[in-house]
Amino acid sequence: MPERTSYDAVIVGGGHNGLVAAAYLARAGRSVLVLERLDHTGGAAVSTRAFAGVDARLSRYSYLVSLLPPKIVRDLGLRFAVRKRTVSSYTPVVRDGRPTGLLVGGGEARTRTAFAELTGSDREFTAWQRFYGTTGRLAERVFPTLTEPLPTRAALRATVDDDATWHALFERPLGEVVEETFTDDLVRGVVLTDALIGTFATAHDPSLRQNRCFLYHVIGGGTGDWDVPIGGMGALTDALADAARRAGAEIVTDCEVTGIATDGRTAEVTCDRGTVGARRVLVNAAPRELARLLGEAPPPPAEGAQLKVNMLLTRLPRLRDTRVDPREAFSGTFHIAEGYRQLESAYRQAASGTLPASPPSEIYCHSLTDPSILGADLVRQGYQTLTLFGLHAPASLFAADNDTTRDRLLAATLAELDTHLAEPLADCLAHDADGRPCIEARSPLDLDRELGLPGGNIFHRDLAFPYADPSDEALGEAGSAPARWGVATTRPNVLLCGAGAVRGGGVSGIPGHNAAMAVLEEG
Repeated sequence: MPERTSYDAVIVGGGHNGLVAAAYLARAGRSVLVLERLDHTGGAAVSTRAFAGVDARLSRYSYLVSLLPPKIVRDLGLRFAVRKRTVSSYTPVVRDGRPTGLLVGGGEARTRTAFAELTGSDREFTAWQRFYGTTGRLAERVFPTLTEPLPTRAALRATVDDDATWHALFERPLGEVVEETFTDDLVRGVVLTDALIGTFATAHDPSLRQNRCFLYHVIGGGTGDWDVPIGGMGALTDALADAARRAGAEIVTDCEVTGIATDGRTAEVTCDRGTVGARRVLVNAAPRELARLLGEAPPPPAEGAQLKVNMLLTRLPRLRDTRVDPREAFSGTFHIAEGYRQLESAYRQAASGTLPASPPSEIYCHSLTDPSILGADLVRQGYQTLTLFGLHAPASLFAADNDTTRDRLLAATLAELDTHLAEPLADCLAHDADGRPCIEARSPLDLDRELGLPGGNIFHRDLAFPYADPSDEALGEAGSAPARWGVATTRPNVLLCGAGAVRGGGVSGIPGHNAAMAVLEEG
């Protein structure tokens, strides 16, 4: 039970953003209560022993870190670190009947040679350097603004200070600049994937949702690097929970919130253990859940579009492209069926209501970078983890029969991977204590049921550009602290501190930081 009947701030949801907000507010001397529906904190950013009797702690849902500002780590005194991957990506392909691929990483000279061997000249590598030089400069300028009051569109454009880049990434469909910059289909596809992670769109979607997704993927940390959390993703949320408790925040788990009542000045939060009062309520849940708690009409449906798969292998599989060591190929992002035309075809098939014939996906082997997530015996025996993120798998495809559709898509996805392997992946899977293969899959509907992600949407709703949009009613009363920080709702003393806030999405802590700053600014 909560220790008090009233708090300065009650935070609904103990995911990483809620824990960040709790730690900041408690450190500022506010009384803080965190209420979490599950029996543990962490939300989607957790580490789990997913397979019976196997000493492997997998980052079950979210798995890489890019958007977490070092400022938050420093401010909260977190014992948490990330490790860079030695290879950025490997993308296998068959050309002229010969298995080959593109390895990005291992130094500029090696990457240049890989581009030339695949494409026949230096043109694509030169374009690649120029393009990512541009996004790097963009990242340096935009990322620091994410933990500042929300800029206007004009102010952010002035910060970017590059009209060509602004026009290409903020005003035109991303496909236009990709096609103007690159000629090779595989290279185009590798670039486009950052626009499609968790986002169901084409390269030329007029809504620019693909541009917004791409932006958040290339600005993280001011570099765009995606790093592996040492100890798994649960190491971050455990550190955040510890920081919040040390600062004086109270955390109650296994306690579902069922309603929020507010007159704009004070609020009452009802949970299955009773009702507590609060000056302010911070909701670390999707806008759909916020509307339900307030008794309001729900927002337009959000839909996720991914298949999430976790595996444990006794060894990495050999590749058909014998020039590449599997330990390098899997240490970065291993792209499957993600050529530019393949991505477009998969989108169109899924949009028409059928599973993609060649499901696109990308794979990560975290244990190559951080073996600490495996028990010592597994490390000695050469075991490795694999995490697969399948694209263009919208929730609507699973509505009629979630289990059967998930199994069909998993089989098709692994079969697509097998076309690039010299041995079936199934031969490399470890088995748990009950003799079952160490593999688990989650559809968007599974993620909705387990984590409350609306339609399995990992961002809670469509991402927004990181500036104030006057047409967005969610910004609240103009000039108010919640509006200035992009965390306002329809109720003055109820703030959104989850991924659905402006500048939310990914494992960042940014919405939690910004909601706390809004509370402290108001006094």
